[in-house]
Amino acid sequence: MAGVIVDTSVWIDFFGGIGIAHLEEALAAGAAIIPPLVVAELISGAGTPTQRATIGELLQDAPVHDTPLEHWIRVGDLRRLLARKGINATIPDAHVAQCALDRDAVLLTRDKVFAAIAKHTPLRLRD
Repeated sequence: MAGVIVDTSVWIDFFGGIGIAHLEEALAAGAAIIPPLVVAELISGAGTPTQRATIGELLQDAPVHDTPLEHWIRVGDLRRLLARKGINATIPDAHVAQCALDRDAVLLTRDKVFAAIAKHTPLRLRD
C-alpha cells in the first residue's frame, strides 16, 4: 500500500507558509494520504473562510485513509500496548500512527509523541 501519511502538525506548518519538501514531493506524486481525524482537526482549526476554502480544496484531491472497524480495533490495541510501555498516546495520535502502520507507510510529522510510538512499533517517521 505505502504512500505517505501526513499528520496535522505538518499540514499546519504547510498552510502557514513553511515549505516542506517531503510533503510537496508526496503531493506532487499523489502519495500524500490524510487520516480522517486529521481532516477534522484541520477543518476545526481553520480560522477564516479563506483558510477553510484552501483546506477544503486540498482535501478534494488528497486520498483519505479508509478506517473500517478493524482499524479502530488496532488503534485500541496500539494504545493498550503503548500504555503498558508507559506512553500515553491519545486516540487521535494512535489513529494517525495506525494509519501509517496499516499502509506500511512513512509518517510525516513534527509531533514528538510519534518518536516514542516508533520506539515500540514498526512505525517509520520523517519530519
